Amino acid sequence: MSVSSEAGLGRPQQLGLLRVILTVYLPFASGYFLSYLYRSVNAVISGRLTGELGLAASDLGLLTAAYFFSFACFQLPLGVLLDRYGPRRVQTVLLLIAAAGAVVFALGDGLAQLIAGRALIGLGVAGCLMASFKAVTLWFQQDRWPLLNGLVLAAGGLGATVATEPVELALALTDWRGLFLALAAITVVVALAILLIVPERERGGRPSTLGEQLEGVRRIYASRIFWALVPMTAASLSTALAIHTLWAGPWLRDVAGLTQPEVARVLLLTALSLTVGFVAGGILADRLRRLGVGLGALLIADLLIFGALEAVIVFRLAVDSVWPWIVFGFFSNLGTVYAYPLLAKSFPLAYAGRANTALNLVIFFGVFAVQYAIGWILDLWPLTDDGRYPAEAYSVAFGVFLALQALGILWYLLFRPRAGGSGEAQEAR
Repeated sequence: MSVSSEAGLGRPQQLGLLRVILTVYLPFASGYFLSYLYRSVNAVISGRLTGELGLAASDLGLLTAAYFFSFACFQLPLGVLLDRYGPRRVQTVLLLIAAAGAVVFALGDGLAQLIAGRALIGLGVAGCLMASFKAVTLWFQQDRWPLLNGLVLAAGGLGATVATEPVELALALTDWRGLFLALAAITVVVALAILLIVPERERGGRPSTLGEQLEGVRRIYASRIFWALVPMTAASLSTALAIHTLWAGPWLRDVAGLTQPEVARVLLLTALSLTVGFVAGGILADRLRRLGVGLGALLIADLLIFGALEAVIVFRLAVDSVWPWIVFGFFSNLGTVYAYPLLAKSFPLAYAGRANTALNLVIFFGVFAVQYAIGWILDLWPLTDDGRYPAEAYSVAFGVFLALQALGILWYLLFRPRAGGSGEAQEAR
């Protein structure tokens, strides 16, 4: 049974709203907070990793991208596990795996061990957002879903915020190894909180068989709307995540010439803007839907603005200003608010969870590829005398994926469903 189909069931317990927020929303949102913190922290510690371990840019890209590779690989099994066992038990086990990965990363003394630790972390936090969304559908009334989903995403933005200047301040007290050991301990605490505090949700009806669930996945991957959305959405969101969670830091250091504390401060402002964007995007979608503006139009508008901001960075039009990066943060993941519901609404309610994980799989494989590819492109240029990559190397690396984003938008405009009056076509406009 999918996330959406379970939403039609009556509530098993009449818990007060405040109690549900404390016992359901906060524990799961804490997990997503940690997911984004782990996702983003390498942007701040990258200089320490390369200095201590002698990593090339491609090594750093591969190391950081290992998180996204294991994350993506687990998306399809995740949907089945969430449907069969519920978000409480699945998320508890996965977060314990993430804690183990943080320990492996903290104790690693070579690239292979660090990649293994990072991959375990990615596996362990692979369900944080999907489990949170499912918990929202199980415990909150349907008219509260958009608000609660926006608040879950905002918790991730706060995790990205903590992964900037607060992490830099923590590194004055310990090294990156001590930081990851502390994160491992916090992750265990959150896992136990989900296990012990979140109430169990009884599920009614006949659970879907594995064959039925796989047939739903096949229908999603065979649909026109999926293949219209994927090139544009994956290119844009994968590039945004790859830059925000790693390459923004080196760009600010090498191109803008900022010190490490200044880099952390700019990343902090960018992450705060990201958080505001998640909440504002949900509110904007709700208001404009009443005026007949579809999610497809909002998604296109967001990606065009985001592309324009990337162009400012690629062509180094405002190197000395932090504003492009702050606005970059606001629009970088706003597409998440629109792309996932746009795809989910194109299928029966029972397919919504699998539609989300199908899109997640492509996007996070994309982040793995983009993050590694940017490092590989940078390595094509020799380091400057002061150990930096030249500005033109970043312009080429970022520019390649900006061009792919433009092609993805063009593909969507040409390939999107156009059947008159269908729900799929209405939403795609």
